[in-house]
Amino acid sequence: MTEDSEYTLLKLLEANPQATQREIASEMGVSLGKVNYCVQALVAKGLVKATNFKNSQRKAAYVYLLTPKGITAKAAISLRYLRRKVQEYEAIKAEIESLESELIAQGVDVS
Repeated sequence: MTEDSEYTLLKLLEANPQATQREIASEMGVSLGKVNYCVQALVAKGLVKATNFKNSQRKAAYVYLLTPKGITAKAAISLRYLRRKVQEYEAIKAEIESLESELIAQGVDVS
């Protein structure tokens, strides 16, 4: 599981602990099998606790709760994710400025 997938899954589970794996798969744009694999990996790592309960709309369902270890891991992953996205933003910003400079040098109005 990639760190981006782990971050997205932890974020979704924290926001909606009663979401089905099918709903999560749809939200993430991945297969149900991948979500199942990733949820099982998070449970095995001790980041998520899955609790079975009865629901009148569905015969059986799960609630996915982030453990204290999961909350700490999500915070650390979030910080790394933010830093990576800021670096990507800065690289794109520099590329845009370079392209604008090239176009201006060629006499193109970029406004």
